[in-house]
Amino acid sequence: MDGSPSAMRAVRWGAAEAARRETPLRLVIAFAWPHHVLGRTGGQAEMHRDVLLSAAREQLGVAAAAATADEPGLDVQQQLIVGSPIPVLVAEAGRAQLLVLGDRGRGQVERLLVGSVATALVSQAPCPVVVITGDDDPPESLPVVVGVEGRSDAAIEFAMEAAAARGVSVVAVHSWWQPVFEPEMAALLFDREAIQAEEERLLAQRLAGWEDKYPGVFVEHRVIAESPARGLLEQAAAAQLVVLGSWDRGAFVAMVLGSVGNVLLHRSPCPVAVVRPEPLIDPAGSSL
Repeated sequence: MDGSPSAMRAVRWGAAEAARRETPLRLVIAFAWPHHVLGRTGGQAEMHRDVLLSAAREQLGVAAAAATADEPGLDVQQQLIVGSPIPVLVAEAGRAQLLVLGDRGRGQVERLLVGSVATALVSQAPCPVVVITGDDDPPESLPVVVGVEGRSDAAIEFAMEAAAARGVSVVAVHSWWQPVFEPEMAALLFDREAIQAEEERLLAQRLAGWEDKYPGVFVEHRVIAESPARGLLEQAAAAQLVVLGSWDRGAFVAMVLGSVGNVLLHRSPCPVAVVRPEPLIDPAGSSL
């Protein structure tokens, strides 16, 4: 976190989630020395560095105070680590249940965190990553939306757990994208009603086990003839959280860097959780 409004929203979201999970909240600032400080030596440079470190520690204190104000009694840990944000936070994610980020940082370019640091983290972090997108906190009564495409079991489980903890429903969205043809040609090539019925059957089959595992969570099935990116973005307008999964590790990175992840991370009005799929295991016992 960097003290920006986006980061403070992430702190508050993370505090509420930690309280639900009954686990400590760990606040981390990855402090990379500014270029104009790196080459300096002598007393003036040391004083400058001390000032910058003091400011970073103050940011941590402000964030911790905000977290405990929202969630009294929460165990809040503070850590200032000197290093570049991506390697520092990937390492921290290795011992975390969840990594929560703001979508914009301080300074130049509002620093398009989504365009650099967050994109790298959602594709490299070993744990689920939540990016706090949008400008306002959505109502807590809204459902959790999950995209059901390919190998999305990890995402479905994350969404069901989140909904159960919040006492809300899940909207499971599956998109099938009809190629673009002239209407007359499309009518000859595709039986839209038959495709829709088959996709609805497959979605129901895919969710049956999860609905049995979480009987207290109502799951609404939505099959839409739309691209996954556009379909999920439309559903995000009435959600408190959107959960993304993917087909496999290679496709996961492509999804994050491609249209689905790119559209949601930049334009979703509510927070977006990106959940890595579990690795496949081959008969020899190694992960794929």
